[in-house]
Amino acid sequence: MSGDPLVGRLLDRRYRILSRVARGGMASVYEATDTRLDRTVAVKVMHPGLGDDQAFAERFVREARAAARLNHPHVVGVYDQGDDTSDGTDTVFLVMEYVPGHTLRDVIRKEAPMPPTRALALLEPVVSALAAAHRAGLVHRDVKPENVLIADEAHGGRVKVADFGLAKAVSADTQHTATGGVLIGTVSYLAPELVVDGRADARADVYAAGVVLHELLTGKKPHEGESPIQVAYRHVHHDVPMPSVLQPDIPDYVDALVARATSRDRDQRPADATVLLHHLHRVEQALRDGLSSDPDLATDLLPRRVPGDDGAGTAGDTRNDTTPEPFDAGALALLTEVDPRDSGLVADGSPDRTTALERHLVPSTGPAPAPMTGPMTTTPRPDGTGSVEPATTALPASADAPRRPGPAPGRAPSKVAPVATTARRRSRKGPIAFVLAVLLVAGVGAGAWWFGWERYTTTPGVLSVDEATATAELESAGLEAEVGEPAYSENLAAGLVISTDPGPGDRVLDGGTVTLVLSLGPERYGVPDLAGQTEDQAQDALAATNLDFGESVGRWSETVPEGQVIRTSPKVGTVLKPGATVDLVLSRGRKPIEVKDWTGRSFDAARTALEKRRLEVSVAGEEYSDTVPEGTVISQDPATGTLFRGDTVSFVVSLGPELVEVPRLEAMGVEAATDVLEDLGFEVETEQAQIYLGLGYVSSSDPGEGERVPKGSTITLFVV
Repeated sequence: MSGDPLVGRLLDRRYRILSRVARGGMASVYEATDTRLDRTVAVKVMHPGLGDDQAFAERFVREARAAARLNHPHVVGVYDQGDDTSDGTDTVFLVMEYVPGHTLRDVIRKEAPMPPTRALALLEPVVSALAAAHRAGLVHRDVKPENVLIADEAHGGRVKVADFGLAKAVSADTQHTATGGVLIGTVSYLAPELVVDGRADARADVYAAGVVLHELLTGKKPHEGESPIQVAYRHVHHDVPMPSVLQPDIPDYVDALVARATSRDRDQRPADATVLLHHLHRVEQALRDGLSSDPDLATDLLPRRVPGDDGAGTAGDTRNDTTPEPFDAGALALLTEVDPRDSGLVADGSPDRTTALERHLVPSTGPAPAPMTGPMTTTPRPDGTGSVEPATTALPASADAPRRPGPAPGRAPSKVAPVATTARRRSRKGPIAFVLAVLLVAGVGAGAWWFGWERYTTTPGVLSVDEATATAELESAGLEAEVGEPAYSENLAAGLVISTDPGPGDRVLDGGTVTLVLSLGPERYGVPDLAGQTEDQAQDALAATNLDFGESVGRWSETVPEGQVIRTSPKVGTVLKPGATVDLVLSRGRKPIEVKDWTGRSFDAARTALEKRRLEVSVAGEEYSDTVPEGTVISQDPATGTLFRGDTVSFVVSLGPELVEVPRLEAMGVEAATDVLEDLGFEVETEQAQIYLGLGYVSSSDPGEGERVPKGSTITLFVV
């Protein structure tokens, strides 16, 4: 575009900038040509203010390398990273795969709200890409529809997630602080913990994916406001509404999936995108089965309620919770300019989505009790009795609001009655009280000695022995043994004691119980048989066996369809440690064989070359030719193109010119001999023999009798 100094520039003497396709808060994306490999790429150029920061540039390089390690069909590939200084300034850039098409935001504008099947089909590749990143230790931190690219149908229509690594590179050391820090990510998709302290893990990506799913289903963002601060506070203090509030036809289990992914308590969310992908597949299966409701699945997916939460004012409910969590001081300063009712700091009457869904799943057995509006207090009556009434309390409009002097409206000022006093006398019970106090202290001390020490014994050390030996030693010490959950150990064989609770040397009650943790031996997993699976399915299967996906390598295959796994490296059944890398060999389909034109060339040479490339060769016919030598190809089918192993190429081969035998001509008249030769297709010339008598008879010919010569050749007759 005109006016952009980068357009037309050659970065790193390799990437020719063509046009700008997008601009964000930290970088601009350009369509460019890789002049070295002659391909179209996308180049993301950091804004000059960021690129000049050496610390940021170093983080950007590290995270670009980390993102480049992601080899996944739904992740935009990272090709290169560089820093161009040809114009005297640092231009930090990242070279990525160019995806011609549109973004998920465009789909939302056109199709949302959309059916759950369509929404989950769009979200599944996004979650699959996030799962691959989480397995590689990367957190995206800026999941939003704008970062989901969808290729045109001409380019396969594949969904790809962009900007892996960049968000993490920015936020690695720039937490949201009170001194001018920045909060990385689009506010509409920020997890509450990112708003509160700026720190997040894979569950922040899960939250953002849940918000995207809500937007696909309803066409609306779950939290909106007049300013980013208002939206951020709503993420902290308000649950994401159930999609069925806006679209009543949405099944309960789809509601529950959104609730699980967007729980404000990150411990209630799926641990990472791999777990979320598993839940998503369960919901997709229910949709394929045509279930309009599945209470069991919905209950299983629904976030677990905190013990003691009755839905009327717990930490998970925003209706009575007006105490904000810690937040950035700068954000609070901005918030003072906002109406508190719009800030998210006060309740806005929005329902608790967990309670709402549970009411939908569990039939009500009676009317709910009326909530109390405050603590109980006793109000005196004129007759001296008291009636118990709920005391109502009111919060001031602001912390700085002046207090009104005088009694509260409607209540009389209280009076303080005088208290009569008398002179004290010395008590005779003093010594007795002292003795009792000493005895009490002694008793307490003895009790403390007994309860805190004497009734305990020391746990004997029973590590590295088998269960029977450990049990015998514990019983001889007056203790009981029980077996807890076993655990893997790289150092101890299966069946030996890894640890105890309490540990060796720790105190335990006499006759108490010591829990033994037995070894399962080294933790190992066999490489599963992934042949015939797609790359996504194979990666999910590896994750389920605690093995990591390494990389995919394409190979031609005559038997395995394109895109499916041919084999793994290491091979199936190989026993590996958890986290070991397994590479996939994927089929590229049948290997194409280019066929060239062999016309005018030796048939034997053509047959040898084609059979060597596993093609079949056949002779469709042989023909005489006055122009094509014998054994040479006259024509072939197909003449050129692409074939596959086992396909046939047919040839028409030349027999050379047609040969005719010269007949006996001696003693024949010249005219008769000429007629015979011309009938056979020969040309005729006559000459006088050495002994010419003028008789007009043929004495001999050249070529002579019995010779085979090509039709059309000239025969010379010698006449006597």
